[in-house]
Amino acid sequence: MAKMRKEYNPDRPARRKRRPIIYIICEGKETETLYFKHFRSRNCLVDIIPISSKHKAAEHLVKHAKSLISQSTFYPKDGDQLWCVFDCDDNKNAELQAAMEYAQKHGYQIAYSNPSFEYWYLIHFEKRNGHLKDSDAVIEILKSRSYLESYEKSSDVFDKLLPHQAEAIVRAKERVEQLGRDLTPLLSRDSNPVTTVYELVEYLNSKQA
Repeated sequence: MAKMRKEYNPDRPARRKRRPIIYIICEGKETETLYFKHFRSRNCLVDIIPISSKHKAAEHLVKHAKSLISQSTFYPKDGDQLWCVFDCDDNKNAELQAAMEYAQKHGYQIAYSNPSFEYWYLIHFEKRNGHLKDSDAVIEILKSRSYLESYEKSSDVFDKLLPHQAEAIVRAKERVEQLGRDLTPLLSRDSNPVTTVYELVEYLNSKQA
């Protein structure tokens, strides 16, 4: 009779070290996927999982992440992480709060942008703390100021952004600190504009070496 294959035990010390897997659950099938694919490296596996529009609400996205991850190899003790990347969209403050609480309960990370992921792109080129109506408003600035003049949701603009990434991280942190001083919750409609995508970017960068 053939030997039964031993189940993987993350607590067993004497085994070959595996590369950590960073799961990125996002609502965008194009923008976020095109951006984060550039962080894949031989030291870190990045698995980008776009979800359907029916889970676009923040709370639904975070809860759906659990069912997605149950079908994958996920071992936090080995350094695996799960990040939920989403925008403010039409979410109410209560829904954003519920998403944050659920993520914290299950050990997931959140990369949140208000009003949209493109705000992360914009602060690569300029400091912008004034209210931004929506994604279209951000894209209009990117185009009109010739930062990304031909930008579309399906555009891969990573190479144009990379030289300014350090500046974007500084600007994002400064905005988060300002909101903290104003006692404005990050995951709320009131935080416009803000992005915590820099936290995920810094983490992914730390795995590149």
